This record gives sequence, structure tokens and C-alpha cells, in this order.
Amino acid sequence: MNADTAARGTVFSETMLGTLRLDDEDRTRRVRLDLRVSADGILRVTGTTEARATGRTRIEGWADDPDTEGELEISPLARRRIRYRLAFTAHGRRLTLDGWKSVTPLRPLASMTVLPYTLYDNGARIGTGTLRFPVATRLLPFLASFRFPRREDPAGYLAPRLRGEPGRTEVWYTTVTDPATGSGLWLHHELTAPADGSAPYAHGWAAVFPQDGPVRHARFGPAEWATGAAGFSAAGVTAGPGTLTGSADDGALRWQLTEQPLAGPLFTFPRWSWRRPLLPAAHMLPAARARYDGTFTHDGTTLTLTAAPGASARIHGHGNARRWAWLHADLGGGDVLEIVAAVATRPGLRGLPPLVFLRLLRGGRTWPRRPERSAVGWAGPGRFRAAIDLPTWTVTGRAGPRRIRVAVTQPADRTLTLDYTDPDGSHALCRNSERADAHVLLERWWFGGWRTEAEWTLDGTAHAEVGTR
Repeated sequence: MNADTAARGTVFSETMLGTLRLDDEDRTRRVRLDLRVSADGILRVTGTTEARATGRTRIEGWADDPDTEGELEISPLARRRIRYRLAFTAHGRRLTLDGWKSVTPLRPLASMTVLPYTLYDNGARIGTGTLRFPVATRLLPFLASFRFPRREDPAGYLAPRLRGEPGRTEVWYTTVTDPATGSGLWLHHELTAPADGSAPYAHGWAAVFPQDGPVRHARFGPAEWATGAAGFSAAGVTAGPGTLTGSADDGALRWQLTEQPLAGPLFTFPRWSWRRPLLPAAHMLPAARARYDGTFTHDGTTLTLTAAPGASARIHGHGNARRWAWLHADLGGGDVLEIVAAVATRPGLRGLPPLVFLRLLRGGRTWPRRPERSAVGWAGPGRFRAAIDLPTWTVTGRAGPRRIRVAVTQPADRTLTLDYTDPDGSHALCRNSERADAHVLLERWWFGGWRTEAEWTLDGTAHAEVGTR
């Protein structure tokens, strides 16, 4: 999709407080619901707008799920209601909160701030409650949260970019965490055009990182590249809009997954670098967050994924860096951290410290505002630095009134080592873990000192990689 013709969407955040009374209890529990709502178009005040919602549900002594998701039907005049249908997990059960604000012309403000709801477990009612929007404390943050970003189709970034140029490579890869078992998945699809001008070939691999047991992987290809595909398609393996299918090792590893994008594109490198290949490489996510359903079978064991969090990403360039580190961290509540820190192989660049491209998507905003900020600031007092090592590597940096520290640990028993071949025939080693640990500390300068703004700890759910020559 041409970014200049992309439609405008609507994004806002909402917090509601209230109570829940379960049918089998005499007590009343306090509830807090923090949502981020996104629609593909501008809200239609006189019509009906369908929107997606993600966020966090907290129920006193009973539930705390940062991966709440669902839909909103926003129709204040046409149907005189704003309906919420949200799914969250409590005690291992996937529950549904269903209710609506009934908008009345005589009391528009009061009626649009009260949400009676019913709680269901597999279609059976288990409780009722009421949520209220606290106007006095949340109205201004609510109004300030409205954004009207460009809504781009993630499928538009899946099409191959290679047009026969020798010495280039491009990658489609997907990483997923199965919430039921804690297992991590990695699907890597690669198209390589050798520098000697020989025919491009397609290959890749699949890997599973079980919570208990060794990492298992298998390669597919090399195979002839099939032109005209909407994404990657070779050797019976596909990575296209909304679907990921294939097998490796004579069917010992098989997968059939559907992908549902939950956010817009996230450009780890500057957006212009994806359109104009002036840098040694470029990296981006067609959708910053996605959910996956389907099956992944390895050695007779089948994982059934339901709303598994993860993301797909794209790379194109001249080959692998001289040294690099990568992180994708789903922080919950719609927040995502993506990092690429790399030393290029080109003369004049290989002697520099790692350039850091860091993108924190939080509350609908991306920080730093421009990806160049973290990369070109390496020579200044607030520069972003990466210390690339194993089992732990770190990134620190500052932009504006905020600073961040990220520590990523890839335990040896959860890390897979693989060989990469560049278009010029040289080799690199990557050490990948889809069950890495990460600690992220975001601080803000406030009244003469640094104060914690947000902090996240990921235990076995971070996706990370370190590469060396």
C-alpha cells in the first residue's frame, strides 16, 4: 500500500473502574479496566464504528490479565449504545465480558460513562457488574489520548522486493509464544540472490523452544524461487497475508497458523530506508503485534495455539551485519519494544560501536519519535549504547526527558545456534532464543531527578538473538 493513500484511523485509551459480583459468591470485587481502542477509520458520530480493543483487566483477588482483547461497537446516535465485548483470562479460564452503555438524549454524559455488564464462562453467566468512567480524574487523559494515525494494510509489506538484483537477501520471519505451554516458535523464510549472479534461491527453517526439553529445529529448501507470490512461497512453505503453512524434516515439523494483526506497522529503521535501499539493510514489522491460531507439530507432539502473542517481521539488505543483537518484547497492554543493534560490514562502518535502532510503542505512541534518534545519537552525551554479549546483552539510552535500560538474557539451554550464509558466500552465526528473559526500565526526568515511569520483567517470553562473525 502506498503510505500517501493510507486511510486515517482512530486510536484512544480509556480507563473504567467498578465492581463485579460472581454468582457463586456473596462478596463484591473491585474491577479496573484499562483499554486501548483502535478503529480503521474516523469515528462516525452519527453512524456505527467497529473497533478493536486491547488492554488489561484487573479484578481484586481474582484476575490480572494484561492480554485482554475484544471489540467495541461505537454507535451513540444510530443505535444509542456503545457495546463492549472483551475476553480475558482468570484462573486458566477464558472469560467474556459483555455489556453496553445505553446512550440517552436527556442524560448523554451520565449514560455514556456507565457500563453494566455480564460475565460469561463458555457462554454461561457467572457474574454481573458495573463499570464507570471517572470523569473527574480521567476525562483530560482520555481526550489527550486520541490519535488519528494512518491505517496501513500489513499485507502490503509482505510482497517480495527482490527484482533480480544480485548480492541481496530478504527475510520473512515470525516469532510466537504459546501462552498455554510457554513454548516459543520461530519460522524463518529467506530469499537469497547470490553476488555471483546465479539464480536466487529460497530456504529457511522452523524451530520450537519447549518449556521442558531441548530446542528442536529443521531446515527446508533450498528451492527455486517462485515469482509472483504475495509473500514467501517455496518448497511447500508459505508466509503470506494471514497465513503461515509448511513442513520440514520430512514432516517431522509441521505448522498451519493464521495471523491476525493487532496493530499498524512499526519501522525499526527509518521508514524511508524501506522504500529506498540506501542503508546496508532495513528492518520493519508489518504489524507491531499479532495473534496466532492453529497448530505446530514436532516429533508427534502438537501444540494448539489460541490467541498466541507474537509478530512477523521483514528484512531486506545485502546480508547479515558484522555483529548484531535483536529483541522483540510484547510488554502487554498493547505495548511493544523492538530493538536492532548492529555493526555493519562495510568499510568505514565496521569500526563504529553498534548502532542502536530502538522503538518503544507505548500507549499508542512510539518513542523515540524518530528511529534515527537512537542511531545517530551514539556520539552524544545521551547516546544509545549496546553491549552485545552472551548470555546477557544490554541497551541503554536517552531521548528527550526519558531514558531506558534494557537487559536481555538468553540462557544456553534455551538458545539455538545456526549458520547464516550471505549473498557473497560468507558466513555468520546467530544464537536465537524464543524463550529469553528481559528487564526493561523506562525513566523520566522529573523535578531534578530520574523517576521510574514504567518497568517490565519478561520471564521466558522475550524473543531475542545475537549474531557474530
